[in-house]
Amino acid sequence: MICPSDFSAGSLEALTYATELAQHFGAELYLVHVLPTHPDAVDWKEEDEADVPGAERVLSSEAEGQLRKLTEPLLAKGVRAHALLTHGDAAEQVARVARDEGADVIVIATHGATGWRHLAFGSVAEKVVRLAGCPVLTIRMGGTSAAAGQTS
Repeated sequence: MICPSDFSAGSLEALTYATELAQHFGAELYLVHVLPTHPDAVDWKEEDEADVPGAERVLSSEAEGQLRKLTEPLLAKGVRAHALLTHGDAAEQVARVARDEGADVIVIATHGATGWRHLAFGSVAEKVVRLAGCPVLTIRMGGTSAAAGQTS
């Protein structure tokens, strides 16, 4: 099972669902974060622009730390969780990791993009649905709480 995370509230909600599914089915859970490969795709601070490789190392280090923070409690619960940090296009990398790991399902948050931005760029979740070779469970933020079984 693959659960991509951009560390947003929506992706943390999707992780709640993925964790419950992994526990119920005894599945391995791969928590994936994708860093963009192009410096212009990241909101750099002006002082970082002179040292792009250094800034990329900082971003990677911070992402690895965030992945550890999310993975350690899962391991403590007995979930067979793995943290993966990749670089590239988010949707392509999520689909690739799912294929490489032989995932049965991808659990991903939607962010409800609308208007011109949605038409121009689409969403990562939509691209994952198109590219994935396995089922994709999309989790809408604020939907039914997996932990409480209640609607918000």
